[in-house]
Amino acid sequence: MVNRSDLQKIDDQTWEIPQSYRPDMRVPARLYTSERMLDSILADRSLEQLVNVATLPGIQRHALAMPDVHEGYGFPIGGVAAFDLEDGVISPGGIGYDINCGVRLLTSRVVLDDVRDRVPKLAHSMAREIPSGVGRGGALRLKGADLDAVLTGGARQAIAMGYGEEADLRGIESNGALSEADAALVSDRAKQRGSDQLGTMGAGNHFVEIDVVEAIFDEQDAAGLGLFRNQLAVLIHTGSRGLGHQIATDFLKRMTKAMPRYGLSIPDRELACAPFGSPEGTEYFAAMAAGANFAWANRQVITASARRAWRFELGDEGALAVLYDVAHNVAKIEEHQIGSVRRNVVVHRKGATRAFPGQPVLIPGSMATGSWVLIGRDEAMRETFGSSCHGAGRTMSRSRAKKEIDGGELKRRMQEMGISVEGGSLAGLVEEAPEAYKDVDAVIDVVHRAGIAKKVARLRPVAVIKG
Repeated sequence: MVNRSDLQKIDDQTWEIPQSYRPDMRVPARLYTSERMLDSILADRSLEQLVNVATLPGIQRHALAMPDVHEGYGFPIGGVAAFDLEDGVISPGGIGYDINCGVRLLTSRVVLDDVRDRVPKLAHSMAREIPSGVGRGGALRLKGADLDAVLTGGARQAIAMGYGEEADLRGIESNGALSEADAALVSDRAKQRGSDQLGTMGAGNHFVEIDVVEAIFDEQDAAGLGLFRNQLAVLIHTGSRGLGHQIATDFLKRMTKAMPRYGLSIPDRELACAPFGSPEGTEYFAAMAAGANFAWANRQVITASARRAWRFELGDEGALAVLYDVAHNVAKIEEHQIGSVRRNVVVHRKGATRAFPGQPVLIPGSMATGSWVLIGRDEAMRETFGSSCHGAGRTMSRSRAKKEIDGGELKRRMQEMGISVEGGSLAGLVEEAPEAYKDVDAVIDVVHRAGIAKKVARLRPVAVIKG
């Protein structure tokens, strides 16, 4: 286990595990956090996992951990790593099972005070329109060429099917589709699992929230994004459902078998990987891109459902517009400065958000607390491969939360805070209780002070719809 004494403090929000910590490390491991949050991070295996990432072939500059970091599968959640395209690897553990789990923010022109008494009915209508729950499918069922078109076209294909408008694409990372996708490389089993899940939320930490803009921290940037105080907005958090999970499962098995052929030795079997240019590497990347496209199409169809509920309850008041949509679990080929030259690398972001200069960065907090809109800054390109945190970060396992938190009491507490709660079991609710997460405001403070992304607005939930 990594101890506090193993960390070298660079400044008040940056710490480093030097390359000399372990002989197999190829680069240092860098952590963004505060002194106050450091003990909670050291309590799990996340930094040990980060050190393991630093041993992978072709890794560039640093293995990085954001302030919301916690233990994951192979890579820590909140981890970022970039690999050389020729000498480096790609690892499904560096993207995660829920490919392109991400967040979309929809904004309205409605002020909370004008519709406060209608929020519970609005939440109920959204819960009715958006299927949720473990393995739950929806009314939309796709197969064959229709499903392949979604895997290739992403959000654009969902819009072509009638679930949105062309303007939505301008507010989606990568315009809602990765061009490298190849539907033929997604297994029949993965397609079967995803065939009825387009437009569905799922369970776990996925949600749809109705939020109010509680505070503005940068008036100019907020105005540029169309944000104002007391404005109602809708936050959607979900990913590629069973389809993405199966893609990860398929390629983890395949890479595990292939590694000896490439002479790859790893410190943790969960880091199964393959050279990026190998058949296993290029085919995983193309299948992962298809999974990412499915997730963008999923959030697009959910957007259409949210708009339908909005119109039903509020008529034409302040139609919902896409402010932005970001991926949290994805690998992308990007150009970054490596030493004295700029070159393409494959950036793994697992529980991390792209934070390019001027780009909106959406950070959902724990349930019943608050969420943030930030703007990416130049420092992110220099230090973190244009990456930021993605949320609050767990401090308590789901099983422990179920043992220690009373679901009925949590629901009553949320209602007393003025938050309507729709859907989901009490057991599912306690898994995402605020006590199970770090303080999202403290996480945001680190990112802001580090110059990775700056604060623009804070959102407070007034309704939560869960699976």
